[in-house]
Amino acid sequence: MNNHLFCLCGKLAVVLGGTSGIGRAIALGLAKAGANVIAASRRISEVEQTAGAIEALGRKTFVLTADVLDRASIEALHAKAIEAFGRVDILVNSAGITRRTPTLECTEEEWSSILETNLTGTFRSCQIFGKTMVAQRYGRIINIASLATFVAFHEVAAYGASKAAVGSLTRSLAIELARDGVCVNAIAPGIFPTSLNEGLLDKTERGREMHTRIPMERFGHADELVGTAVFLASEAASYMTGQIIVVDGGYLASGVNQ
Repeated sequence: MNNHLFCLCGKLAVVLGGTSGIGRAIALGLAKAGANVIAASRRISEVEQTAGAIEALGRKTFVLTADVLDRASIEALHAKAIEAFGRVDILVNSAGITRRTPTLECTEEEWSSILETNLTGTFRSCQIFGKTMVAQRYGRIINIASLATFVAFHEVAAYGASKAAVGSLTRSLAIELARDGVCVNAIAPGIFPTSLNEGLLDKTERGREMHTRIPMERFGHADELVGTAVFLASEAASYMTGQIIVVDGGYLASGVNQ
């Protein structure tokens, strides 16, 4: 196998939501594969810490916060990336929120907040960075979907709707940008404990039920998503677009495990 197919040397990756959980694991994984990486989020302390970890791997980066709810902040991040590196090759959209609320009790404010972050935030960054990728006739966009893109989870309808829509957005962008050398795919993680969902999983009946549905009989580790991200960002995936790759320990394939 030609290892150069998976080498990201000389590429620039931007990871939104890249300073914690899944996003941070992917940001550092892309750096280990050779890419210079800008990991952005709202909290300056987390951005600084992650930037230090990227630089410790011998890669280039810079420190700048960005909020997917604020288009101007994403535009500023994009502008600084172009100023510093001249191009953006890889975009990962990992910023997201969730909240458990019975659907009939979910307020419009909560519904809108979750969709604004998970869906519209992804749309904003795809639009801003996608235009540059089209102009340079090269790009890799990796969105973060979810098992909820495919199946329903109890009392998280807003989250499920947002992630189903991220899947649809991924496919729509893929067919629109394919002729311009931009591949758009998504990763759908299974159950990966992070600060986003630990309150829903830790020592709860919900967490125990999820665990029993996984044929591998364990939750995932964030580092186990890195290989898929590196693959989608690399030349090895040059003919792949519009796909949602599920990394879930067999969850969606499972019917009865006992």
